[in-house]
Amino acid sequence: MSETAANHLADQVAQLNAARNLVLGDAAFYPQIVNGIIPIIGAHARLELRRWGAEFLAETFASPALATAQKEQLAGRVLQTIREILELPEGDTPVLKHIVQIAASLYPLAFRHIINHPEDSALWENMTAVKQDILRKWDSSPYPVKVCCIKFVQRVVQVQTHGPIADPRRPEHNETSLAIVPKNHSILALPHLEAEASGLLDRLLSVFQEDASDPLLVNATLNCLAVLIRNRQSVGNKIINAVLNFYPAKQVRSSLTPAIRIGVKSMERTARALFVNVLKKNPSHPLASKMQHHMERLMQSRLETVDDASKKRGLPFEPTDGLDNAKRARLDAETPPLIKIPPLPPGPISYAQLYTLTEDSGLSSFDVKQLPPDLLVKIAVPVLARVDSSALMQAVEGVRARYQTLTQQQAAKPQVAVTEDEDDDYEPEYQPMDVAVAAAEQAGAVSAEMAELQPDLVSLGPFVLPQPPPLTEEEAAEIGRSAVGRVFGMLTSTAMAPNPAKGKAQQHLGFSRLAGSTFDRDAWVTLLTRLATRAPATLEVDDKKTESDPRARKTPAISNFIRESLYRYILEDFRARVNVGIMWLNEEWYNDRIQMKFAATQRTEEDEEASVPLHYDQWVLRLLDGFLPYLDSRDTKIFIRFLSEIPEVTIPITKRVSSLAKDPERVNLCVQSLLYLVMFRPPAREMCLNALEDVYNTYEESKPIAGKILAKWRPHVVEQQQQQQQQQQQEQSQQQEQISLASRSVPAENTAPPADDGSAPTQADSSIQSQVSASEA
Repeated sequence: MSETAANHLADQVAQLNAARNLVLGDAAFYPQIVNGIIPIIGAHARLELRRWGAEFLAETFASPALATAQKEQLAGRVLQTIREILELPEGDTPVLKHIVQIAASLYPLAFRHIINHPEDSALWENMTAVKQDILRKWDSSPYPVKVCCIKFVQRVVQVQTHGPIADPRRPEHNETSLAIVPKNHSILALPHLEAEASGLLDRLLSVFQEDASDPLLVNATLNCLAVLIRNRQSVGNKIINAVLNFYPAKQVRSSLTPAIRIGVKSMERTARALFVNVLKKNPSHPLASKMQHHMERLMQSRLETVDDASKKRGLPFEPTDGLDNAKRARLDAETPPLIKIPPLPPGPISYAQLYTLTEDSGLSSFDVKQLPPDLLVKIAVPVLARVDSSALMQAVEGVRARYQTLTQQQAAKPQVAVTEDEDDDYEPEYQPMDVAVAAAEQAGAVSAEMAELQPDLVSLGPFVLPQPPPLTEEEAAEIGRSAVGRVFGMLTSTAMAPNPAKGKAQQHLGFSRLAGSTFDRDAWVTLLTRLATRAPATLEVDDKKTESDPRARKTPAISNFIRESLYRYILEDFRARVNVGIMWLNEEWYNDRIQMKFAATQRTEEDEEASVPLHYDQWVLRLLDGFLPYLDSRDTKIFIRFLSEIPEVTIPITKRVSSLAKDPERVNLCVQSLLYLVMFRPPAREMCLNALEDVYNTYEESKPIAGKILAKWRPHVVEQQQQQQQQQQQEQSQQQEQISLASRSVPAENTAPPADDGSAPTQADSSIQSQVSASEA
């Protein structure tokens, strides 16, 4: 910043401070000053001016000297300004803190204004945008902004819950709450506002359920809850129960440091102050006994855990190994004996001699390699555990002194040796006169050759490797298939990526995220599906054209290879990889439509029959044929989800679904899938009803459950079926009656003669006898 700009900025700040002093002296100037400074402190102003403006507006709308009606009039322009400042990419902490304070003061005013003036939707739109931006920045902001956000959320919950009605005849004198909102309001929806307030209250109280709560956030939350408990009885008991289940002493997970001790003590005092305030305002509260008991428990836990440092210290532990001689004399401690470090022998020194501190020839000549390693470990560990620390330190210092002495001696020896070698090997060169002339001539020739070669050497540019030979189609296809195979091998060998935490705000960007921006398993699958569908776009031609024209470009093999690999990958574990199948089929359908649209724009009058190859219908049927034989009644949800999320349902798909009814155990799966498509996919409703009607007419096991569905969507089918059944039953009954009548009317020739019981002969017997006599004559 230049000196002129700095002086100008200082003058502006001085003028703004003079305006602040003016309104502090007389509140009548507030509207004039606020309207005048809004263009100066906007989103395009300097950071210093924005900081001053945010602080001044926070003081303005929190001041009791400014009337509520005037604040409501100023809210419109101020909300637009703070919305523009919040949308800036830079997040200055003082500016954000004061803006959240302004929003907390303006929210009840904007809420009451929109109740009385529903036509002013722009003000409520700005207030809603500011609210959503503050809620998004709640968790990721620094502590000063977080504390202000807690106050803002408390104000939102207080406004968006039902409050008491002091005088129904004077709504303007009642507190701002949902109780004064008309039921048929054009902008404010009561169920939505109540649900949002409930969610924000749960988010506010979640600080008491965390394993390690922050004392600053806990204290800020406790200080804001007293107003809600006193003024909102509908949520008061819920808040009190949440605080009753919170014990600050349990938040101590590590060692009790002074900072943690102060934090726990402050949380306990704030919680006790909250309950004292509640009991003071309402001594006959239903939860009064529980609050009193909780306060006593907080006091007891503080005495037990937090104030341990104030108790009398125990006896000090006085070690006797590391004391000086004067202290040893006062404590009557024995001085540790000194170890004698023998000097090193002359000549070359080995590592064994360097570390040998004993003068006993027997010990120094003992070969430790004769002992097995496991026995050495068993001996060395107990010995090291009982060794005297003073003696060990003296031995280490002795070895260090030896090593330093040897290092200094070896560093000094090579210099002397080099000097002696140079003196001994020195021999002056001798060149006769004729040899000197020949050498000069040879040097001149060499210099001439170098002069001739010098321009070429200088003209050489940077060395560049030659370009590799171009790959053939077979080599490129093989390399592509190997790369795709490695990707699928990685997907198969790695586990599924864990879901992000639900409470994090990263975390679901929706349509604004890039397909491959997360570098997880889903991103690789998306990349593969788009390589298979979009990469060969406009490179594929119709099969008829390929047959007629051999020079036509062939379909790239890599895309079909990726499709085959995706098909096998999904069928290996269809239940767990149904998302991959849905994603792939959506990409195929989208690519088919884009190619059809492109072909329609490029089509000419001579090439009216030209078309593009479509892949969606082929691969969706292959997938269905692949996993349908393995479905059972437990896979109803997975199968219905697959059918509901694929982009298009065709007649062949409904036929595949109808084929499930061949198995009596899967009739229910078939009918439920078709019913879901009928109810929630209107474009495919007629096709699914036709398939359901076919199942109803073909398979007897499906009639009880399918009949109920067709009775609602196609009642005439059920009526026709019932009429046919009645006709068949009537025909069967008529046939049975005819059979019974025919069995009763048997011819006389087939009946046996009656027994001879001595009775008089009948007319039939007499006729038989007359016929017999005539035959004899």
